Amino acid sequence: MERIKIIKYTSDYYQQWNDFVAHSKNATFLFHRDFMQYHQNRFEDYSLLVFQDEKLIALFPANKVDQLIYSHQGLTYGGIVVDYAIRLDKFIAVFQAVLAFYESIGIQSIQVKIIPTIYTSFPSEELNYCCFLADAKLLKTDTLAVIDLSTDFSILKNRMEGVNRGVKHGLIVKETGSFDAFWNEILLPNLAEKHKKEPVHSLEEITYLKAKFPNQIRQFNVYFQNQLVAGTTIFESDFVAHSQYIASNSTKNELGSLDFLHHYLLTEVFTTKKFFDFGISNEWAGRKLNQGLHYWKESFGARTVVQEVYAIATNKHINCNEVLL
Repeated sequence: MERIKIIKYTSDYYQQWNDFVAHSKNATFLFHRDFMQYHQNRFEDYSLLVFQDEKLIALFPANKVDQLIYSHQGLTYGGIVVDYAIRLDKFIAVFQAVLAFYESIGIQSIQVKIIPTIYTSFPSEELNYCCFLADAKLLKTDTLAVIDLSTDFSILKNRMEGVNRGVKHGLIVKETGSFDAFWNEILLPNLAEKHKKEPVHSLEEITYLKAKFPNQIRQFNVYFQNQLVAGTTIFESDFVAHSQYIASNSTKNELGSLDFLHHYLLTEVFTTKKFFDFGISNEWAGRKLNQGLHYWKESFGARTVVQEVYAIATNKHINCNEVLL
């Protein structure tokens, strides 16, 4: 096999990186450098480009903390980004080269959040196999609540009762280009009160990302008598509409605002998508499940897809030496 060369990402490769992401089989807009760099002040980027005879054949989005590499702490998922043409033997060689490169600079371990299969445009589980070859340690398994919109999914009666309450109260859903009201009036107070947390994205950051990705980041608000009562922020990729944030004020049960909102999204807005991803309902690195929250998602017809996080020792690249017969 031709020689593989690893190059650490710099801004000189900005366009080449983004062009490759656009034509890959297992990347979304989250891997675009404009998305990865919105929080560059928080992370030391240590992404890699993989070349074979001067041709770019793979990317590895990553950041470095001390002597650990993560792919990627600032992203929902990570891994080795490849195109449609790559075959398993070449992928194994890329995986081996990435591990060997990091080992050569003193990195002992990398952590990878596997991209869920619903986000890839073609079968793309080569990395799962390579984790097995490298004796990777499973650190975490989260459960995504996902609706396959191509099926005749069933919304339970109790959710439809909420939808009907929304109709009765004359709720209105509007898509808006501004996040100010939702962040300040609904999301920030909601997270502070219930979880003592702040959203992953600040208002300034989500506004910046919307400007960069106007068709992929969308905000839907629910109004009762012209007053904002609920909303959701959607990250939209080629096949998936993902609820990044869902929040409402204290009237949600009385008005049925979240039921009304998601019924509208599922039956009116995202009917041409393959999947609707409500995201995870886990805590404690996947060891705990928020049963009530997950049930609410399942009652729209969602079922479980898992996302796994692995730790891989870089010296395990030697395990790949004699795999091929």
